Amino acid sequence: MLELINPSIAFDALMDFLSAGGNVLVIIMVTTFFMWALIIERMMYWSGAHSGVAKRAARAWSARTDHKSWYAHAVRDKLISEAMQEASRFNSVIRALVAVTPLLGLLGTVTGMVEVFDVMAVTGSSNARLMAAGISKATIPTMAGLVASLSGLIFINTFDSNVQKASHRISDDLLIE
Repeated sequence: MLELINPSIAFDALMDFLSAGGNVLVIIMVTTFFMWALIIERMMYWSGAHSGVAKRAARAWSARTDHKSWYAHAVRDKLISEAMQEASRFNSVIRALVAVTPLLGLLGTVTGMVEVFDVMAVTGSSNARLMAAGISKATIPTMAGLVASLSGLIFINTFDSNVQKASHRISDDLLIE
């Protein structure tokens, strides 16, 4: 386990894993990195920047003298909408990536099985040794796509819940007098 701390050994292990899973696994890896970059951005937003957005909306509302007119209600709705737009930024992209990764895993399954059938057609037999590489290429991307999707699913549900809570909190903070 300690040898995985060595960057060259870790890189070699990653390259072995990627070659065992085929080209689709590289696409899943890039997609997962992009998804996690957006997840980390959202985590940073919720850990600090959201409170500033909510306070800015509350300051803009409290700076108004008119809180009862139709125009004041429209301004309040605009402030809430802008805060919620910022709070839910990238959620739809993360959600799309969560949905795409298992499909990419399925693509890896299909390409791996095509390789298995190709080996069977070329050799004219169902030799288990010859088919093992194709079956590995079929199962590894499926597993990787599902793991990537599940990891993103946990966070997107949390972010959606945070958006709902923030919406109610900001609506309550911008009271109509």
